[in-house]
Formats: sequence, structure tokens, C-alpha cells
Amino acid sequence: MDGIETSKLLDEELYSRQMYVLGLPAMQRIQEAKVLLSGLQGLGAEVAKNLVLMGVGSLTLHDPHPTCWSDLASQFFLSEQDLEKSRAEASQELVAKLNGAVQVCIHTGDITEDLLLDFQVVVLTASKLEEQLKVGSLCHKLGVCFLVADTRGLVGQLFCDFGEDFTVQDPTEAEPRTAAIQHISQGSPGILTLRKEADAHYFCDGDLVTFSGIEGMVELNGCAPQPIHVREDRTLEIGDTTTFSCYLRGGAVTEVKRPKTVSHKPLDAALLQPRVVAPSPQEVHRAHCLHQAFRALHKFQHHNGRPPRPWDPVDADMVVGLAQALEPLKGTEGETLEEPLDEALVRTVALSSSGGLSPMAAILGAVAAQEVLKAVSGKFMPLDQWLYFDALDCLLEHEKPLPNPEDCAPRRCRYDGQIAVFGAGFQKTLSHQHYLLVGAGAIGCELLKGFALVGLGTQGSGGVTVADMDYIERSNLSRQFLFRPQDIGRPKSEVAAKAAHRLNSDLQVTAFTNPLDPSTENIYEDNFFSRMDGVAAALDSFQARRYVAARCTHYLKPLLEAATQGTWGSASVFMPYVTDVYRAPASATASEDAPYPVCTVRHFPSTVEHTLQWARDEFEGLFYLSAKTINRHQQAPTSLADTDGPQVLTLLQGVLGVLRERPQTWQDCVVWALGHWQLCFHDGIMQLLKHFPPDKVLEDGTLFWSGPKRCPQPLEFDASQDTHLLYVLAAANLYAQMHGLPGSQDRTVLRGLLKFLPLPDPQHLAPNFVNDLDLDLASAEFGPEQLKKLHEALEVWSVGPPLQPLMFKKDNDSNFHMDFVVAAASLRAQNYGILPANRIQSKQIVGRIIPAIATTTAVVAGLVVLELYKVVGGARSLGAFRHSHLHLAENRFSRWVPRAPDIQMEQHGLRVRMLLHGRALLYSAGWSPEKQAQHLPLRVTELVQQVTGRVPKPRQQVLVLELSCEGEEEDMTFPPLHYEL
Repeated sequence: MDGIETSKLLDEELYSRQMYVLGLPAMQRIQEAKVLLSGLQGLGAEVAKNLVLMGVGSLTLHDPHPTCWSDLASQFFLSEQDLEKSRAEASQELVAKLNGAVQVCIHTGDITEDLLLDFQVVVLTASKLEEQLKVGSLCHKLGVCFLVADTRGLVGQLFCDFGEDFTVQDPTEAEPRTAAIQHISQGSPGILTLRKEADAHYFCDGDLVTFSGIEGMVELNGCAPQPIHVREDRTLEIGDTTTFSCYLRGGAVTEVKRPKTVSHKPLDAALLQPRVVAPSPQEVHRAHCLHQAFRALHKFQHHNGRPPRPWDPVDADMVVGLAQALEPLKGTEGETLEEPLDEALVRTVALSSSGGLSPMAAILGAVAAQEVLKAVSGKFMPLDQWLYFDALDCLLEHEKPLPNPEDCAPRRCRYDGQIAVFGAGFQKTLSHQHYLLVGAGAIGCELLKGFALVGLGTQGSGGVTVADMDYIERSNLSRQFLFRPQDIGRPKSEVAAKAAHRLNSDLQVTAFTNPLDPSTENIYEDNFFSRMDGVAAALDSFQARRYVAARCTHYLKPLLEAATQGTWGSASVFMPYVTDVYRAPASATASEDAPYPVCTVRHFPSTVEHTLQWARDEFEGLFYLSAKTINRHQQAPTSLADTDGPQVLTLLQGVLGVLRERPQTWQDCVVWALGHWQLCFHDGIMQLLKHFPPDKVLEDGTLFWSGPKRCPQPLEFDASQDTHLLYVLAAANLYAQMHGLPGSQDRTVLRGLLKFLPLPDPQHLAPNFVNDLDLDLASAEFGPEQLKKLHEALEVWSVGPPLQPLMFKKDNDSNFHMDFVVAAASLRAQNYGILPANRIQSKQIVGRIIPAIATTTAVVAGLVVLELYKVVGGARSLGAFRHSHLHLAENRFSRWVPRAPDIQMEQHGLRVRMLLHGRALLYSAGWSPEKQAQHLPLRVTELVQQVTGRVPKPRQQVLVLELSCEGEEEDMTFPPLHYEL
């Protein structure tokens, strides 16, 4: 535990998705953190996995107890070969392999006060109450953050004590609110008016703000945070600006988040006066009963030297008696709570408490790991102070018999922890299930781990089929724990399948690298789906989710689905005939992949997203499409059709720039890059203002440059400004790469070179054939003479080896791709007075990256496996199932019963229309005798062929007919009719 490096450089590529959740300052604090984790059963393994993936500085494992059979149901670092070995020692190597940047140590002795001084956070799992009180008292005295996590069957608890004066630096996940400024008056107070597109409702009285990018009243830029007052007209009072310079234009006002202070009680006090996280009074009462159940279980073990036996009614009654004899709990004001003990709840907890379940460990372990991050980073509000979670709804419903002790007795097998809760019969049912998992990313890896641990698809015709077309990238490694550095570039599905098989050698897992979409319905066809008992979806787009959900509806298969964004997560279950079908949020489906208007991006940007899209388009045109165009002409010279001329000219105008022939040296590339800077950020803007002057007035009397249209300002090149220099450096290097020339990363030499290069004159910004053209902003028409000059330029540029088209890659920080986009977008933002995005924000927007963190992923996967228990368990009513939603940053957890499917009343004498893949078959009680005689004697397949002209495919097993009844007033819809061939 000595000699740990405390000033590591953050690996931004590895942690890129996590940084969008936590931010750079929090990540830097996390990688310097030292954590002690005691207890390495399934719950401890989950905590360790998440902390190491997320990059804590060091993790010390403590668990001298020997591995036993019941551990293997949830402890994925252990196997049959580790039985009787120390859990910590057997786990260390595999834990360390998750992230080479984290130091993983072992402590074999007792937990003493001297030991605790080395750590910022201590986590106890599966520990006795006596140890919890001892260590908790020491940690509270020493100022060490302390957590207790435990699971008993289908119930879990988490306790946090961060001390009496813990500062939360950044309480929320949301980015600081920012708005563009329209005007600031001089006065006391100064009045700030926001631009019309800004939402002033984001600001509240007393908010602290700061300012940036203001021209004129520069005294405000970077000022100390100051409070604002929101006026009735939504303008903002910002303090005395009387002596400041006159406001000219631009700038943004940005919220400054305020730290908050949290006060926690030590465990001994919090045991009798628990503050619980619960959304309603009913849930608070349930949490209090669970709190007493855990206290009673500790007492039972203390008195008997063992936990209650699985489903033993005598032991369960004893636990209930111990709970009834406990001292009553106290409220927040110290008053005695007069709450009745839910004896049935306590009895059920006791009956199933000896089991250890993978999904429960995943959920509680992930939440505990998130609390550790809060402790070491000061990011997000910690729990206050107890959290109880139960999934007792997974047990069979009241009208069905509960498991019996004989069926739940240990069998010295890897599923003993699960058999103790559900019984050996249920375990056999699980082993014969065959599930399709769509997606082997972060959630998919967690689900595969869960499937392997619970024993899904391990016997007979059972199995797990995983489908994913993607390949592993380095940024996946901080969340997708089945992958290792040596797997980068390999198919996700194949690597994940092999890794899951290593977790459980009985798992019958098959990998598909084909996407699941309309183009592969010949692969994922009737025979394929007929072998599946259900589908689990771990997808990152609503389009893909809708398609998979439609396939499940088509084949009447249960669908388990999960999604995350940052610390937000959801898990859902959709059962044929029982729940409503999957419905994507309307707002999400409308916004997904919606393009920005071309004219807005090119000439009238108003948001940072517009500037980044413009920069991304610039990259595509300059370094990819232009190279492909020149190469195509070089391979097969052809005459350009009139309709091709404008597009090709637009590409070549940029790539040729000030040069008359191909570049031969690095300096040629720098000359081109400088010329293109001048064209984009000075001369192009001047040309735009020539067409639309700042004072241009429309026919209705309004200014052209008003509303969302921002009047741009040309920039003057200055090599001493970092963004100017970065643009030329990146553009010149990309231009050199495209032409097969060596580049340079030496900024000092480049800055010196630029001092001696004159800025190109406007008439020299393109070859002669471009100079002659008077290009309109929206379109251009080319005559024979202009096309001739275009041909001449192509001929000159086509001499020599083929150019290298550059495919944009956002995750390589050394290839200048993101450097170019960030610099170009920042300069464009300066032109239009838009607050630019930093590099991390730019990469997220350009790459459409979804913020992600390992903890949220693990929670939603655990919630999905809980619903899997219910689906596999057989016919259940709607009330047994749960949709779930959570927000770890704000400690919000909710579960609710899904909607029932739509039910339609039977109606007679109505036309029935059967749709087969878009074709209609008609039958009606009102048909004429001739029509009935024509159609009714036919078999269904013959009728399909006669009406639609289509014959069922040779391997087709089912016709899916969509039925609807059309009445006099309204259409009615019904579930699909499956006709087996």
C-alpha cells in the first residue's frame, strides 16, 4: 500500500464516456483516491469491479474467509478451483486485470485504527453488526467516509456516513446553465438582457453567475461569481456597472454552482434514528420494517452462530420475534415512531435471507460504488443515510406455493446461493431457457455476466445467443468489463461470448456479428426466433429498440430492455398478453438523427452545435470527399455533367486553395492552411456581409440580422492566439497526410514560420478558374468555359499518386481530427459571437456520444435479471412485473407496474382486414354469396397467394396477420394473429 503515484495523468481516451458524467476535476480526484473494501462475496465483487473500472487510485481488498459454493452464484471473480481459498487472494489477479492503472492490494490482518488512516473511504460488505459498529465509530472519529452494504436474498441495504461536515463540490449532474447576452446597460444595477432564443427561466433569484466573451464591457469577463435578481420582464439585475466600459456585443452569462454541506450521524446513532431514501410515506414505513428485519437477522446470527435456514418456518418465526422485541425507532426529531411492524414482510425476508443473488449484488454493489465516488470526488449528493431495496415481488404470487426447505437446501453446486431463494426446480427451468441478447456493449456485458451467474441456458436446448455488429474500442474498457486491452479491434459479440463462458463453463453461448435489422431477416428468421424463449435488448438508439420490439411483438416473445444516460437509467419488461408493448418516447424519436438546416449551418449559425456541424462538414469536404473525387477522376477521367459541376467545384475550391499544384513540402501545407483560414474566417465573412450588410432591412421593416440570425464579424489572423495556431497546425497536418507528406507537431517552429508567410490576397485564395466565378450563397451555375477550367484543375491535381481520403476518427487524440474540428468550430463561434465548446464537449457533440458510467450500467442490468426471474417463473399477473427508473446522482429510485395491453371489445358484423406484410386480405360477414364462395373454401396460404400474389417462404413457419375491425365511427386494432403453417 506504499508508494502509490498520486499525480497520474488522466487517460482521457479510456475514461471519455465517464468524463462526460463526472467532469475532469472529479475524475482527477477519483484517480488519487485510496479505498479499503472488506468482504469479497458477490456484493463486494461488484463494488470492486465498478471502482476499478472507474479508475480509483488504489483499492485494497480484505477478506480472509475461504471461498464456498454459495459464493459462486454471484462472485464472478471466483470459480470452483478457488474453493477453500481466501476470497481476497483468489480475486486479486482478476480484479487488477480490469484496469492496469489501478493498484489492487490485499490486507490480510485485522482492520485497525492505524490501517484506516491510509484511506479516504472504507466499505464493509457481508459483515457482522459488531464489526460495522467498531469500524464505523473509528471512521467517524478519523474523518474517513464509511459505507456498509449488505444483501440478504431479495433484500439489500446501504448505509453512508461521510462525517458531520462533508462538502459536496458539485451537487447535480446538470451542466451549469449558460445563456447568450443581447445587451447590458450601464447603471446601478446594470440590466442584462438575454437573447431571444435564451431561456431566462433557467435563472433564479440569488443564482451566482459569471461572464465570458463580452466585447466592450470587458470588466465583467471572468469576474468573481456574483448574485443576480430576475426581474418580471425576465431581464437580470447584475450589480453596479456604472463605471464599466460600454457594452458592444456578444458574451454569455453562466451559472456558478454552489457547494453544499452534508451532515451524517455515525452508525450507532443512525441505527435507532434512521434517515431513509424513499419516495413516499408508505415506502418509508416499508424501509423501516426492512431496517428492523436486518437488525433481527444480525441478532439471530449472533445468537445461533448461523443465518436462518432457507425457507425454514421455525427460523423465520424466531426472526420475527426478535424484530418485535427491538427497541422502537426514532424520528428525525428524536420522537418514538409508533409504526406497526409488518410481520409478513419480515417473515418473507427471513425465509429467503440465506441466499445470495447476482442481480441483487449488481444493484447494491453499483449504488455503493457510486457513493464511494461521491465521497472521493465531491460530485453529486450522497445518500441520506440509509437505502433499502427489495425485490420480493420476484417470489411466486400468493396463490402459488412458496419454495420448500428441501427444494432449497444446499447441493454443493455453483447455484446454491440462488437455489436457497428459488429452489432447485426453478434452477432447472432457468438452465433450459434460450435467450437472445441484442447488443454486447456495456449493458450487454453486464447482462451476459448475469445470465452466466444465474445459470441461464446451461443445459439441453437452452443457451444464450448474443448479436452485435460492433468492434471493441479503447473507450469501451472503462465500462464493458468483459473486454481487455488485447481485445481492441475484435468483434464485441465474439469476445463477450468467450468471456461469459469463462465465468460459467456450462453456459451455452453463441455469437452473431450480424446486425439485427430489416436487412438480416433472412438470418434472424422464423426458425431462429422459434428457438428463443425471450429477448434482452441492450441497444443505444431508439430506432434499433423499436425494431427489436417489433420483432418480439411479431413472434410473441418477452422483451427485457435497459438503457442508460450518465447516472440516469431504466429497465423495462414487456410480456405478450400481459403488458403493453414497447413505445419509444415521442420526443426521442423526433429528435434522433434530425439534421440541422444546411443554410443555417453554412451562413446563419446560432448555437455551438451549428458551429461544430459546420466544422465536421469542413473536415469531410476538405480531407475525405475531395480526395475521393480526385482519385476517381484519376482512375477514370470523364467529362463532368453540368449537374456535377457545382458539387465538385465546391470540393475542389477548398482543397486547392492558394496552391496551383500539389504540395511538395510541409511549408506548402502550411501555406494552404493559412490561406484556408483566411478564406473561412475573414474573406468568407466579408463576402457574406457584402450580400447581407449589418443594417440590411427586410420588406416588413425588420432587421435581417435579428432573432436567431447573428451578424458575424471577420477575424484577423494572429499566430500568437492558440486557437488560430491550432487550426493551421491541424489543417496543415491533415493536408499533409492526405498527400502522403510528413507533418509536424512543433508549435514553436510553426509560429516562427507563420511570421514570415504573408496573408494571401483574396484574389489568390483559389485557382484561376475559381477567381472568375461570382458564387451565389445558395447555388452556382456553370457554363462551358467554367467547366473547362474545372477540368484543367482536375488534370493538374490528378498527376501523381492517389490521395489518401481521411475518415474522421474522434477517439484518436494524436491524428489532428478533433484538433481541426475543435479549432474550426471555435473560430466559427468567434465569428458569430457564440460561446464555444471545449474539447471534451466538442467530442461529445460531434460524436453524438452518450455519457456513460459503469455504476448505472450495472444497476439496470441487475434490474433486468430480476424481471427475468419472473418471466422464466411462468404465468404471472400484470402486478408481478416492474418497470424501473433511477437517477444515481440525485438518489432517485422508482419502480412501478407496467401498463396493461390495450383491450378491444368484440363487435359483430364488421369487416375484418388482415394485413400480411403490407398486403390486405379482406373478409366480411357482409360479403356476397359469390365472394364468399370464391374465398372461404381456400386454405389460408392459398388465400394469401390469391390476394397478395405472394407465396410463403420455404422455411417460413408462421404467418403473422395484423387484424383490425372497422366500425361505423372508429377503427379498432387487435393484437397480431399468428397462423402456424
